[in-house]
Amino acid sequence: MITLPVILESIRSLKDKTYKLTFETSELTPEQFTGIGQNLQNFGWLAFKKAAFGEKDKAMIDSLKVDYEDGRKSQSQRLRNVLYRVWENNPEGYKDHNLHYEYYMDQLINHFKAKLP
Repeated sequence: MITLPVILESIRSLKDKTYKLTFETSELTPEQFTGIGQNLQNFGWLAFKKAAFGEKDKAMIDSLKVDYEDGRKSQSQRLRNVLYRVWENNPEGYKDHNLHYEYYMDQLINHFKAKLP
């Protein structure tokens, strides 16, 4: 678990009905920086409160058992979101994400259709 003193800088709603939270913090120790870097692009849980977490708080949080997939997006929603991020980073000439999505879904469908007898 990583605990940091932060300021919630902004909240922004995204097209896929998720939210982007931006936090700001002071300088990080090498251990904190490494811990954050190791968790980049991973799913996890965020706890936020105005006061520092005490040892009882940390123990309670550590004891929580969670199923990361419970209540989350379906596999098809996750694939669509990943393809959107691919398009954001490299649109490959597509001005519209939906056209990009359709092209790659057709490629994926044809790949698996070719495996059918």
